[in-house]
Amino acid sequence: MNAPFERRLAACQRRLADQGADLAVCFPSPNLTYLTGFAESPSERHLLLFVPQAGEPALVAPSMYDDQLSELPVADLEVRLWADADEPLELVAAVLEACSLGGSDPATVLVDDRMWATFTQDLRALLPAAEFGLASAVLEPLRVRKDEVELAALRRAGEVADRVALEIRGRGTDLVGTTEADLASEIDRLLAAEGGIEPAFETIVAAGPNGARPHHHPGSREIEAGDPIVLDFGAFVPADLEVGTGRYPGDQTRTIVVGEPPAEYERVHETVRAAQEAVIDAIEPGVTASEIDRTARSLIEDAGYGDAFVHRTGHGVGLEVHEPPYIVDGSDRELEPGMVFSVEPGIYLEGEFGVRIEDLVAVTEDGAERLNDTPRGWQTGR
Repeated sequence: MNAPFERRLAACQRRLADQGADLAVCFPSPNLTYLTGFAESPSERHLLLFVPQAGEPALVAPSMYDDQLSELPVADLEVRLWADADEPLELVAAVLEACSLGGSDPATVLVDDRMWATFTQDLRALLPAAEFGLASAVLEPLRVRKDEVELAALRRAGEVADRVALEIRGRGTDLVGTTEADLASEIDRLLAAEGGIEPAFETIVAAGPNGARPHHHPGSREIEAGDPIVLDFGAFVPADLEVGTGRYPGDQTRTIVVGEPPAEYERVHETVRAAQEAVIDAIEPGVTASEIDRTARSLIEDAGYGDAFVHRTGHGVGLEVHEPPYIVDGSDRELEPGMVFSVEPGIYLEGEFGVRIEDLVAVTEDGAERLNDTPRGWQTGR
């Protein structure tokens, strides 16, 4: 068995015991990939992973996946296949019976948070007395703390984004006259050339007043001299697994200017840069997500831009670009070593420009490790 997946399945079973739950059922999703190394898109066919509190996990899958599943890195995982002419619920029922659910008490079954309703209803019909909950109760605390394989992949994703950020910044006045859409396509090309599998999300290039929209979609606007340009991008890279699948993303934002910026721009940019730096300095185990968000928000409010900071300070990153922990006001979640999240304060002045600076960070035993390392100033050119 491949060690990362062996550890993850065993940890999942321990969490089930701690939660007093009998069974977790995963659907094609990051949870399935996290536990088995198998990645697949959801479909109408029954493809379900059953992880009992005790005993051997089992995967029910269409026989069309036989070749891929024969390479799964989980030696003790029972794979039970069904053909299109079969009734998959008969196989699901047999697996559930083998799980010996609940004893004399009603079974507690935790289903993947993203499981399609049709499959959840199938399980409810087969287990009418069971109590149902969400698998995030056991899997989120595991996935939120990255292991060394995951951290290594996230560091490499950060390096890919760094190299592209330096290349774009270095082009300086060559950026003038380029459309947002063309520059976004060029960034995607560079991400691939530097080793990215594919963009982790739609690359954001937002010039001038478009920068005041945090999730602007690149369009036909040409970059002009003096435009603040918000650049937000990253690419997935593969985890270094002997067998199995795992893709981890980069996510970096810089706001640059070709030429002389607008009058208020330098003050706004320095406020955002200082807020991000203050957050990095405040990160350590035991601090709450709300305290981290408040660190950035209070500094921006003191500068007079509180109403222009319109989103949370950060989001977790792992198999998904957005996942827990969310660095947001009101969250009492305490930071733990191994958590990875973005730190991305921003100020958005409608009709004028926006500024966002974003890095990914990993929580260490006594602070934070930045996973990005490029200049955070606004100047361009080599």
